[in-house]
Amino acid sequence: MRNAAKITTAVLAAGALTLGLSACGSDKESASSSSDYSGPLVVAASPVPHAEILNFIKTNLAKKAGLDLEVKEFQDYIVPNTATEDGSVDANYFQNQPYLDDFNEKRGTHIVPVVTVHLEPLGLYSHKIKSADALKSGATVAVPNDAVNEARALKLLASKGLITLKDGVGSEATPQDISKNPKNLKFKEVEAAQTPRSLDDVDAAVINGNYAISSGLKPAADALVLESATSNPYGNFLAVKKGNEGDPRVKKLAKLLTSPEVKKFIEDKYAGSVIPSFK
Repeated sequence: MRNAAKITTAVLAAGALTLGLSACGSDKESASSSSDYSGPLVVAASPVPHAEILNFIKTNLAKKAGLDLEVKEFQDYIVPNTATEDGSVDANYFQNQPYLDDFNEKRGTHIVPVVTVHLEPLGLYSHKIKSADALKSGATVAVPNDAVNEARALKLLASKGLITLKDGVGSEATPQDISKNPKNLKFKEVEAAQTPRSLDDVDAAVINGNYAISSGLKPAADALVLESATSNPYGNFLAVKKGNEGDPRVKKLAKLLTSPEVKKFIEDKYAGSVIPSFK
């Protein structure tokens, strides 16, 4: 009987300890799964025009909306997404849907768009010629080396008849997908951020709008060839890690990014080189 009582007591004590540990574990899991939306909203952005637009909001609109906004500038197209994924920043503003789809697939990230804000038309630029027709046989054209922007660049050249792409080529087109190249153009693949610097070394370069503007080019005036804004899938948006779409700070910023004040700021400052994607 005494031995039985000891065993029973030991079993009950072990059970109580297990329940206690389970309860602690549940509390810990519950605490870790709840999102902390206190503090400033930290947004990663390309310097131009994204950070400029965000800083306009920070200076002129955020306080009234009750938003504490912190802007972190990045020159490349990779860190803003990896930082959003690992929580180093709360959101980012620099990219378009085809680029994000490719990034998520290749890197296993879980970034999702919140609201589309503007389009930066991709353009063909040159320091050596005044029109795309003036490209000579065998001319070298620099294009971004990431999959989506390279395909976008080739599609831009194809839309102007400079090359022809194979039927059915999508957002991963490369120079190997060119079916006709009447000028025998050669392509130099460089990092997107370096395309403006390549202008002195090549006959022409296809440059993303943000890098064109930050290097002193005016897309609406200086581009030999410029993307059309009509039905363009490359609008730039505010993005977060999946699950953070409900962050009240993100919702406030999304509303401000698509406000009449921001629309006017974009139209006045960029004069057609950046085009609002919202009405």
